[in-house]
Amino acid sequence: MSDNQNNNNFRNTVYAMGGVIFLWLAFLSYKVLVPSGVSADKIAATRAALDNAGGANGQNSPIKPTDATTQPYDPTPKPDPATATKIEFAESQFDFGTLKDGDKARHIFKFKNTGDKPLTISNAQGSCGCTVPQFPKEPIMPGAEGEINVEFDSKGKVGKQSKTVTITANTDPVQTILTINAEVIGVAGTDKKDEKK
Repeated sequence: MSDNQNNNNFRNTVYAMGGVIFLWLAFLSYKVLVPSGVSADKIAATRAALDNAGGANGQNSPIKPTDATTQPYDPTPKPDPATATKIEFAESQFDFGTLKDGDKARHIFKFKNTGDKPLTISNAQGSCGCTVPQFPKEPIMPGAEGEINVEFDSKGKVGKQSKTVTITANTDPVQTILTINAEVIGVAGTDKKDEKK
């Protein structure tokens, strides 16, 4: 026999053995997945029941896949129940009234820790660079009071203004929103000559 015939015979033997192994695995899988005594009618009935319940296509299934359009991710941080406390502000909004363009206005928001754990403020963030909050870095004990000092720079902010400060602390909810409002009016004819007078 030539080498070519030997190679062909070997290849055919490998293919035949592969086919036998495939059929044997298919048979074993069928035996495992379909227990003995289960008729083809029962399998068909089970499939029909799943289809009607939405199990096959998920339309009526009580278990829905996670989908950002139906179950959006909630980015809001959750408090740790072991350390969560309560914060109560004397006021959550303040109106500066009318300011001139370029005025800097300040307001102090007073708060109290009304919970039974120390209150720790981890961040206070203004909604824009014109609103700058200062907050206590040390923990506020239960029953104690504290202050958030907010400065608003009205330069270039002519018109009605509403800015927020987001307080993040070990409270439930984790974030508290404070709001400041103002009506900023432009100053006509202001230039360096006028400022010298």
